[in-house]
Amino acid sequence: MKTKDIVYIALFAALMAVLGLFPPFTLPVTGVPITAQSLAPMLAGAILGARRGALSVVLFLVLVALGLPLLAGGRGGFGVFLGATGGFMLGWAVSAFVIGYLIEKFWDRLNVVNTAAIIGFGGIVVLYGLGNAWVAVAVDISYWKATVGSAPFLIGDALKVFVATGAALAVRRAYPLVSPA
Repeated sequence: MKTKDIVYIALFAALMAVLGLFPPFTLPVTGVPITAQSLAPMLAGAILGARRGALSVVLFLVLVALGLPLLAGGRGGFGVFLGATGGFMLGWAVSAFVIGYLIEKFWDRLNVVNTAAIIGFGGIVVLYGLGNAWVAVAVDISYWKATVGSAPFLIGDALKVFVATGAALAVRRAYPLVSPA
């Protein structure tokens, strides 16, 4: 691994930590808090690619596990992985990898629609699939109930997909960090 790879990985881990500082936005009707932090895995995968994007999230999660209060709300420590949202946090690394892999695979055919579909698939479908499975086990409810319970978060995550798409395409044009697979 080259020095610039390590710098990119550390930079995106730091970005993920900084996004945790933004206070959550609570939806008025549902009362569901939406944080900016889950935008980082989308950006990491789309901008850095599969390997570096996933490694940046893994680095962040290791720092959280060591006790640094880097999660939204100032949470940290190994215990956060054992709670209901632990599957979503672990799913961030998988999500970044899937997004990065698909971005690399379809590099020559990327446009707004393809990029948004890739980020939406990895950042919502894959992430919610893993996260809801963990919630179902941790809280002892059905997978269906976990999925229905997470539905209000889709509004914020859809907005994050659009932000990540714009950022990824802007970086691709200005200074592409990913090479085609």
